[in-house]
Amino acid sequence: HLLATKSNALPVLRGFIQMVYTQFNTKIKTIRSDNALELGLSKEATSYFLSQGILHQTSCVATPQQNGVVERKHKHLLETSRALLFHSGLPLKYWGECVLTATYLINRFPSKVLNGLSPFQVLF
Repeated sequence: HLLATKSNALPVLRGFIQMVYTQFNTKIKTIRSDNALELGLSKEATSYFLSQGILHQTSCVATPQQNGVVERKHKHLLETSRALLFHSGLPLKYWGECVLTATYLINRFPSKVLNGLSPFQVLF
């Protein structure tokens, strides 16, 4: 999901949590985030997670090392998106579509971590 503003994070996350439950008949048990106001320090988010029985873990302040895996995945996603945009010759207004396409492609590429399977194949 592309967010127009960070304040849209909680409603989109709620929809995602409901979709996971509906489609896979499983509940999300833990969510990990930084200490940003959208989730980490939001009273609305905290009460929602408590009502759903979801453990919300936040990273320690000023410790980007805790976000290492996420930062590497984010960098890979941005690099792939940039390559798609550059090689396609599309205008910058299609950046969001490139990010969505890059996400789709990355989720289907085989991975060493998953013994040659794509994340998509592991789910199904």
